[in-house]
Parts: sequence; C-alpha cells; structure tokens
Amino acid sequence: MESQQQKPSPFEVLSVKEFRFYIVQRFFYTMALRMVTTVVGWHMYQLTKSPFALGLIGLSEVIPAVGLALYAGHYIDKNDKRTVLLRCIVSYLSLACCLVFLSTGFSEQHIHKNIILSLFYVIIFFTGVVRAFAGPTSNAIVAQIVPREKLPGAITMGQSTYLTASILGHASAGFLIAYVGSAITLSVVCLYAAIAATAVALIKRKPIVSLDVNKRTWESVKEGLRYVFKTKELLGAMSLDLFAVLFGGAVALIPVFASDILKVGPIGFGWLNAATDIGSVASILTMTIFPLRGKQGKILLFAVAGFGLCIITFGLSQVFWLSFAALLVSGTLDGISVVVRGTILQLKTPDELRGRVSSVSSMFISSSNELGLFESGVAAKLLGVVPSVIFGGCMTLGVVIFTWFKAPSLRKMEY
Repeated sequence: MESQQQKPSPFEVLSVKEFRFYIVQRFFYTMALRMVTTVVGWHMYQLTKSPFALGLIGLSEVIPAVGLALYAGHYIDKNDKRTVLLRCIVSYLSLACCLVFLSTGFSEQHIHKNIILSLFYVIIFFTGVVRAFAGPTSNAIVAQIVPREKLPGAITMGQSTYLTASILGHASAGFLIAYVGSAITLSVVCLYAAIAATAVALIKRKPIVSLDVNKRTWESVKEGLRYVFKTKELLGAMSLDLFAVLFGGAVALIPVFASDILKVGPIGFGWLNAATDIGSVASILTMTIFPLRGKQGKILLFAVAGFGLCIITFGLSQVFWLSFAALLVSGTLDGISVVVRGTILQLKTPDELRGRVSSVSSMFISSSNELGLFESGVAAKLLGVVPSVIFGGCMTLGVVIFTWFKAPSLRKMEY
C-alpha cells in the first residue's frame, strides 16, 4: 500500500511544459486524422455507392503504412524525433490541402469523376506514407519528454487526449459535412494540422539515443524485430489486437449502415463513428482514477471477446440507438486493451529501440485498422454487408479463444 501511495498522479505529468505542447499536437493532429477518415469515407461512398470503394481506401493507406513501417523505425531511431514528427505533420497538412481542392464544386465540374476517385486514392496512399513515420515517432518521443516515473501517467493522458480528439473529430466532421459540405470540413482539417505543427515546433530538438547510428538498415530493422518476438507479452498483445481489429472492423462499413440500413444521414454517421471513441474515453478515464491492479492479461482477453460480441450485435441491429450502444460498449472494451497494450509497450522497450519497436507495433495495430477496412469492404462485396460484420465478430471470438490457449504468457501477464 505504501508503494502505491508513492506513485505519482497521472495528472502530474502536465507540469512538464513540453508534454503540454505534445498533448496539443496529439489532440489537433488526431482531430485532423479522424476528420479526414470521416469525410473521405462519406464522400467516396456518396460518389460510388460501393462498399468496396471504402475497402480500397483502407488498402491505399495500409500498403505504405505496412511497407515502410520497419524502415521508418530504423529512420526514427537514427534521427531527431521532434524534427521527424514536425516534417510528418507539415506533409499531412499539404495532403489535406489537396483533398480540399478535390472536394470543391470546381473540381467536380471540371475533372472527370473517375480521375477524382483515382486522385483520392493517390492522396490517401501518401497519407499512409506519412502515418508510417508519424505514429511511431509520436509514441517514441514521449519517453524523451517526460521522466520515466511519469510515463504511466503520460501514456494514460496521451490515450485520453487521442480518444477525445477521435470523438470530436468523427462527430464534428459529421455535423460539418451536413451543414457546410466536405470542402469546408477539410479546410478545418488544414487548420488543425497547422496548429499541431506549431505545437511540435515549440518542442526542443531531442538527442539521438541510438547506440549505433552507423548500423546498416537491415541489421537495425532485425534488431527491433528480434526484440519484439522474444518479448512474448509484447508479441501476444500486438497479435491479439491485429486479428481482432482485422476481423472486427465493423466501423469500416458505418457509412453503409448510416446511409442505407439505419438511414440516419451524415449527422447519425458522425455519431456512430464517434461511439467507439466515447466508450474508450470513458473506460480510460475510469482506469485513470481506478487503475487495473492485477490480472491485466486475462482482462485484456475478456475485453477483446466482449468487443467481438458487440460487433455481432451491431451487425444484427436495425435500430440506431442499439447500434450506437453496441459501438459504445465495444469502445469501452477497446479502451481497456489500449491502456494495457500501451503500458506494456512503453515500460518494456529500451530507449534506443523505441522507434523500431513502435514501428513494429504500428504494423500490428495502426495498420490493422486500414487492413481491416479493406477486409470489411471485400467481405461485404462477397457476403453482403450484414453477414460480413457478423462474420467478423465471430472471427474475433475465435482469435481470443485461440490466443487463450496458445499464448499462456499473455493470459498470465501482470504489471
């Protein structure tokens, strides 16, 4: 009890000036990411009326995100993380400006529809390139901003900020699409990206902590991979999340449910998009006040199993509020997974490997969202929209059962 009382409050990390800049960056950059996802998903479905088109969006982003992830980790560890992150956000701002142009009435009147669709995919491809570097850099730089004893609080605060921004990004994008259209909504995205870039610019350059900056790229990459694969808790948590999100990515088909099944329009679409993040924020805030004290591995597995059941419920529902509730609870359970996984990642990774391990994590976790988007689009085309969502939920339950028996170290994990 005495050692627990000596642990710093999660909110004490806000006393670190550069961490406050980091939080501002994380909030507005995440807002930009989520608003782009919402706007592009809605806009593309309205142009094509095809769930498969939504899947191609995910594929366009996941190819560079996965293909460059390992090299990105090597590059991040050999360079100043603050500068890398700043360049990523400025690049994302430029791409968002291109999306604004494609969404205007001028482009729709003077450019053929198929060319516009192709350009959307090209731009989303390059946002995937940016995300291959930005996500791991953002995760890796935290340990250089705050003292190690404040890392758990920084992780919780960072995830709360991320999820709050996700909620506001999804929901506000839905409202803005309804009232001012896609082009103005994407202009707001540009403003948010500019604010995020300014916040990063206020953070001082960070020292390079890689032990051997002259190490060959492939040797450096293999070092990061070896560390992940020998650290069973890391590997198990990443693998579980990869397959759960891959098969349980019902959110990829929310534009179809909102438009054709639930018939709630862009505002309802925005709220359905935000539902999972609302639940995640609620669970993370609860765990900030009442942190998990033990059996985190079992709790993680039960949470992912509950997530699968919620996806099945969402697929079967034809009532907006039931669909919203299913996504809300799924987000609550996902929030538990985020905290457990994020804590393991930060506490078990040496400083000199943070970029590479974070990049491997992004391959398992971040990219699984886009790959899940593609899988959902393909499954919807082959099976139908509702059966594909139910199938995904059932597969998620199967992944949990398999992991329970095949990864005992994860099941027994505590920290």
